[in-house]
Amino acid sequence: MTLSEVKNSLQSLGKVVFKLENGTTIPHHFHVTEVGQITRHFIDCGGTVRIEKKVNFQLWNADDYHHRLEPTKLLHIIQRSEEQLGIVDSEVEVEYQEQTIGKYKLDFDGEYFILKNSLTACLAPDSCGIPSERERKQQSIEVDSNQACCSTNSSCC
Repeated sequence: MTLSEVKNSLQSLGKVVFKLENGTTIPHHFHVTEVGQITRHFIDCGGTVRIEKKVNFQLWNADDYHHRLEPTKLLHIIQRSEEQLGIVDSEVEVEYQEQTIGKYKLDFDGEYFILKNSLTACLAPDSCGIPSERERKQQSIEVDSNQACCSTNSSCC
């Protein structure tokens, strides 16, 4: 979900609710303690230099159980961040702490913002020797057919 999509979604909401992908609701007294632009400049395992920009929201729970962040207040925080930091419209990543700080992708189901689990992946699988899904299936078939043919109960070997 991009920042512009978040802003559009906020305009039609009466309240801001975040949920984890498993359905657990983030406590309603959360704060958005940071809105910023994170730039990652890195090289992948295949030698390709990459630049990635994301908008970052940090959610935090305090002991102020009566606190509620209204959609207009979050829109105001976002607009100030855009003006003062020069944030460009890009994918939103959310930091939220459970046992440790997790980074989540953001989605919206029409009523709730959903923190989607993010996963690591190799960006250059061809350079790392990681077989494609098709190659893995083919290797699996070859192994299975060799085992069937060359088992001790088989007469083909």
